[in-house]
Amino acid sequence: MVTKKETNLVIHPLKQGRVKLRLIGNTPIIFNRMAEKAKRDLLVGAGKKTAAEKRDVKHHPDAEFRASIHKTEGETLLGFPASGVKGAMATAALETAGVNKTSVNRLIFLPQQKINIWGTPKLFMDVVRSADMNKTPDIRTRAIVNRWCAEVDIAFVTPTLSQHSVIALLANAGMICGIGDNRQEKGKGNFGSWMVDWEESGQFSEAWDELQKEGRKVQEKAMKKIIINDDDTQELYDFYQEEVIRRAA
Repeated sequence: MVTKKETNLVIHPLKQGRVKLRLIGNTPIIFNRMAEKAKRDLLVGAGKKTAAEKRDVKHHPDAEFRASIHKTEGETLLGFPASGVKGAMATAALETAGVNKTSVNRLIFLPQQKINIWGTPKLFMDVVRSADMNKTPDIRTRAIVNRWCAEVDIAFVTPTLSQHSVIALLANAGMICGIGDNRQEKGKGNFGSWMVDWEESGQFSEAWDELQKEGRKVQEKAMKKIIINDDDTQELYDFYQEEVIRRAA
C-alpha cells in the first residue's frame, strides 16, 4: 500500500519597494486635457447650434488655454495624470533589455492620481491635423510649459525589480517616450521628455531649486494674466482679437 505524503503549500507575500524621483524637463511639455464641454457632449450629445453660435468665431483661445491644463492639489496648480508616466515606462520597456511591457504594467504602481508639475504655463497656438478621414488642418490652443520639473512616487515589486531598475526605466521613458502632446513617443514631436534625478543624487539640484519657485501662485497668476509663448502665437492671437471686434461691430 502506497502512503501519500502530505505537502504544505507555503506562499510568501510579495514585498514592495518605494522610491520618490524627480523629473527635470528636457523639452517643453504641452498640455491637452479634454475640455469639459467636449465631455458633456459625449455624455448627452451635442445639440444644434443657435444662430448666434453660428455667427460666433470658431475658437476661443483664452478659454481653450485655461481648459487644456490638468489641475491638482498641493504645491502646484498644474498636474499630469500619473498613468501617463506609467504608460511611458511600459512603452520604454519595449526598448529596454531584461524587462517587458506586461511585467512593467503588473509590477509598478504609482500611488498618485496626478503628479505635480512646476513651471510657468504660457498660451501656445499651433496648426494640427484633425482625426477625421481627410486629416483637416485646424488651429489648437494649449498650455505649454517650457521649463518644468515634477516629482513622482513609484512603488514596485521586489526583488523582481530593484530601485536601480526603476530609475533606469524611468530615465529611458523620459528619453524615448515623454508625456503630453507631440511627445517623443509619437515620432514627429520631441516634447515632454525628461531627465531623472533624486534628492540624494542632486545632479540637477540647481535646476530643481530654481523651478520650485514656479509653483501654485506663479501658475495661478499665469492662468489669469495670460503670457503668449512665441511670435507666431502672438500674430494669430492678435488676428483673433481683431476678428472678434470686427464681428461684434
